[in-house]
Amino acid sequence: MTAARRLSLVPDGAHSSAPKREAGALRVAIATQDMKCLDAHFGSAKRFAVFDVSPDDWKLVEVLCFEDVSDESGMHRNEGDDRIAPKVKALEGCHLLFCLAIGGPSAARVVSAKIHPIKVPDARLIEDVLSRIRAMLRTAPPPWLRKVLIEAGATEKKPFDEED
Repeated sequence: MTAARRLSLVPDGAHSSAPKREAGALRVAIATQDMKCLDAHFGSAKRFAVFDVSPDDWKLVEVLCFEDVSDESGMHRNEGDDRIAPKVKALEGCHLLFCLAIGGPSAARVVSAKIHPIKVPDARLIEDVLSRIRAMLRTAPPPWLRKVLIEAGATEKKPFDEED
């Protein structure tokens, strides 16, 4: 299995191969086949569009491309032919992963990499997903998102009696 190909948007003068996350932003990966919609299962996604999302804006920071993907047949390959590990490795540093579906073993590996997987029942525009994340960040985020924000260092943990 070959590693992911990365297309990273690097600011002028930057020398790092991995883009730095903006302070206070969440790093969000979206499984996509066409770069327009969240329209792929985790295992069959040919691309993951990776964005930094803050309450005010979002920015595409990189695209991860994979050639050897699942065919969604439900059939497993021979032992030692692991297509999941390179995807999880490439997604390290992301806080959220949006996809149409993800199997239990893959979800466990994603969660162990400190990435919160979110299954979306139907394909939708990437822009709509990002707008919804921004709206949640601007208002009172649900408990699962507050936990992600605290782990990402994007917000401080408040004592229980100070919460809304």
